[in-house]
Amino acid sequence: MLLTTGAKLMSEQILTNARIVTADEVFQGTLCIRDGKIHDMSAGNSTLPSAISMERDYLMPGLVELHTDNLDKHMTPRPKTNWPAIAAVVAHDNQVASAGITTVFDAIAIGDVSEGSARITRLQESVKGLKQAKHDNLLKADHLLHLRCEVSYSEMIPALEAFDQNPLVKMLSIMDHTPGQRQFVSMDAYYTYYQGKFGLSNSEMEDFIANRREDQKRFSSTHRKFAVSFARDRKLALASHDDATREHVTEAVLDGMTVAEFPTTLEAAKASHEAGLGVMMGGPNLVRGGSHSGNIAAGKLAKSGYLDIISSDYVPHSALHGAMLLFDDVDGYDLPKAIRTVSKTPAECVGLTDRGEIAIDKRADLIRVHHSPHHPVIRSVWREGQRVS
Repeated sequence: MLLTTGAKLMSEQILTNARIVTADEVFQGTLCIRDGKIHDMSAGNSTLPSAISMERDYLMPGLVELHTDNLDKHMTPRPKTNWPAIAAVVAHDNQVASAGITTVFDAIAIGDVSEGSARITRLQESVKGLKQAKHDNLLKADHLLHLRCEVSYSEMIPALEAFDQNPLVKMLSIMDHTPGQRQFVSMDAYYTYYQGKFGLSNSEMEDFIANRREDQKRFSSTHRKFAVSFARDRKLALASHDDATREHVTEAVLDGMTVAEFPTTLEAAKASHEAGLGVMMGGPNLVRGGSHSGNIAAGKLAKSGYLDIISSDYVPHSALHGAMLLFDDVDGYDLPKAIRTVSKTPAECVGLTDRGEIAIDKRADLIRVHHSPHHPVIRSVWREGQRVS
């Protein structure tokens, strides 16, 4: 619907007969979108002929995803199979948008545990593909960059410096995948994961572990300080990764981090939450009922009151699925609180104040959701008032 006010042409949509999920309540009502923002909302249904009925489905804020490496799977759909970058970006975008994610921080690895991996060799190619797709208006979701800095990677500093002037970069995290700590305290889990990933024999695996530990001794401390300074100087959101101990959390707080990504123990999650960091866990962990690495279960953190943010991680549809599981199964999570874990809280933790909730003058990033006891289904997605899925 178009309205003319003086010389200004405004676009308006009215969504009615919806169960509207704000940050604090759920009510049956009507939402008015004007020029890409939420202009008004009220209880009750509209009788205007132009109003679109949501048929009592939930109307929720578009999801805000802070950490997904889903793009990697599209860049290299099979081992040693490189997919064209723009095509990979568009396929990834379609997948996240259909999952209700309207703002996505594509988590790009700055370094890896294996030299010559696709994450390293195709790093700049994937970012150029994302930038071009965004320029050509090919994308449904709003894409930003989250740089995952592997501090034990020998070339991390020059690789990170290459992003100095990239306006898409809004977040940085500190990773250290050295065996025997953080994500891989269990060496059995480390062997299972990396022997399976790289096809290494037992003797090759022993050499691999020794090299990774030597890399940590040589590079991790210096590289961590550089990455933290890089983020501070550019006012980027900063996250810790796989914290396991109170000492890890203390270091994260001193470095000015606002997000604790995937803490591996109850101790670290509790300390992070109490220190004011947004504790983020993976949707796949929630949906599967546990960590694939044998670390703390996200559901246990939720029941303990220490889960603040859900990330879809490597399965885009797990973000909303995980949030609805909190609502369905965990005491203390009403629907607004559950949905805040995938919308308002992640947005606030990285300084995005214009989105993440259904409120007047916020971006009209919205999803229409039908929920049964078995699974939520996303029926429609809007980004800044434009239907994208």
